[in-house]
Order: sequence, then C-alpha cells, then structure tokens
Amino acid sequence: MESTDFALLVSLDALLQESSVTGAARRVGLSTPAMSHALARIRERLGDPILVRSGRGMLLTPRAIALKPRVHSVVNEARRTLEPERPFVARELTRTFVVHATDYVLTILGAAVDRILRDEAPRVCVRFVPNTPDDSTLLRDHGSDLAVGIYGDLPAEMHNRQLLTDRFVAVVRKGHPAIAKRFTIEQFVSLAHIQIAPRGRPGGYLDDVLAERGLSRTVARAVPYFVTALQLVAETDYVLAVSERIAKRFERSLALELLEIPVTLRPYALSLVWHPRHDGDEAHRFVREVFLRASREVAGDRHDKPRTRLDPTDPTSGQTRRRKRHSA
Repeated sequence: MESTDFALLVSLDALLQESSVTGAARRVGLSTPAMSHALARIRERLGDPILVRSGRGMLLTPRAIALKPRVHSVVNEARRTLEPERPFVARELTRTFVVHATDYVLTILGAAVDRILRDEAPRVCVRFVPNTPDDSTLLRDHGSDLAVGIYGDLPAEMHNRQLLTDRFVAVVRKGHPAIAKRFTIEQFVSLAHIQIAPRGRPGGYLDDVLAERGLSRTVARAVPYFVTALQLVAETDYVLAVSERIAKRFERSLALELLEIPVTLRPYALSLVWHPRHDGDEAHRFVREVFLRASREVAGDRHDKPRTRLDPTDPTSGQTRRRKRHSA
C-alpha cells in the first residue's frame, strides 16, 4: 500500500465515523476543501457515493455502513504498528518460552528461575524440553527460544553466555563393598559404570581421557537423566561419574558417597544459547537475565579454566581429535 492510499484510508475512516465532511476534516486535521477532494477520490475508487445528502445532514450508504467497522479496525491496527513500542513491563508479560535443558539444569537452577519469574513476571510460562543434537537448528527455525547445555560446534551466528561451571566426581552408594580407603584408578575402571548421556550418544570426555592412559571402562547402564542415574547408583554397586553440584544435592537423601575421580578431569562450563534475532526482544532479554541471575544466586562460585565443551576438539584442551561427544 502506498502512502497516498493509506492517507485516503484514514480519510475514509474519518468520513465513516463522523458522517460529515466538516467533522471528518476536523478529526484528521485537514481543511474542509481537502476532505471534500478526498471524498471525491474515494467515491471514484469505490464506485459508491459513501455519503449522501439528507436534509441538513448526510447519511452513509449501505456500502459505507458495511465498510465502517472493517476500515476502522485496519486504520487503528496500522496506527498501533507505527506507534513507538510501549515500555517493557515484566509483570504485564504474557508469553511462553521454550527452553532446552536437562534435569540437571532444572535441579540446580529450576527453583531459583521459578521464584524470580513468580515474583517479577507471574504470567510468563517456561516450557522445558529435552536437549537434542539439533538444538541450534531449533533455535534458528523458531522451534525454541533458549537452550542450556555444553555444546561442541555451534553455528557462528549463535550467541551464548556462560551460566555456571561444575566439575566431575565419582559417586557410589554408602557402604559400597569394593571401595577401600584409597580409591584407585584400577578400582574405578574395574567397576561397572552408569553413564549419563542426555543426547543419547555413547562415549564421552571421560572415555577419551581414560583411552589416553590405555584404559577403558565398562558401561552397564546409559541413561538420559541425572536424577535417574543417581537413584540407580544408590541402589546398586555401580559407580557414576557425575557433576558435583547435583551429586551434593542428593548426597544425604540418597545415602551416596562422593569420591574424587582418580584421573584428572577438567571442570566444564554450562552455557545459555539463543539466536541473535532475539537480541532486540526485551521480553526475551528479560528471561535470559532471569537465568543468569538464578545461576549467580545458586552457583556463583566458579571453577578455573573450564572446558566449553565435553569433546576432544575443545580449543582450550590442547587436543585435536575430531570425535564430538557431549556426555561424561
């Protein structure tokens, strides 16, 4: 629509609302002759007189009456579109955000995120969905709003912020018969392991580190959920390499024993990822800040030199093999 067409539409709306050339002119700030000229053009375009003389006043034609609500709605919507955006008010925000995350993220950050949103944006809904190998594609293609995780290669266009860091510990049940006072690497690899693989891929950072020393472990169970793995290790003689923050959350309630893994594993960083098309979206920015505030609140302590991914291609690791893995 050209600007002249929109101006004509505004004039038509004024004429339909006022049923008067003079009133319509006053409504939009035109002179009466200018509005008369606009009416003539409208009559020509529509093939209808729109307003007809009736005594001292004017009446709308049946065509004009039918057009009146539609034209008014279109003009008002166009005006709202062109008006400056209202200041962002979190408490007035009504919107659903789809966030990829593991149950680790929900366990560590979920309560803090929930409390902040209840206090500041009570009408916001956050729908958590599992991580997938295609998180970045879903973020790009409007399938989701945010993703939290440890990623290998991300498209260069993606934006990310570090949320928290963590490190790995070994976990067994209290009173495990095979654990002596000194937990050795030989004991560690001789036990049957539970592996947490949120994206369903076998192997991982721990297996690569063990392989460099000529060692390997036996994975008896691979599960996608952290809490399930912790519950399983509490009821068996398996061992589990898992993030320390969540292990400490369940240490007492599940009667677990946390041990240092007898091989050097670097800490890692968990990141918040989104597509840059949301950079100018104040509501999206607010929710990103909620996750950052929650992480500072409950996991503000930081580990030195964390890995930014859990695969051998991490540029901070000094390793160059090309396999890509995202589990422990």
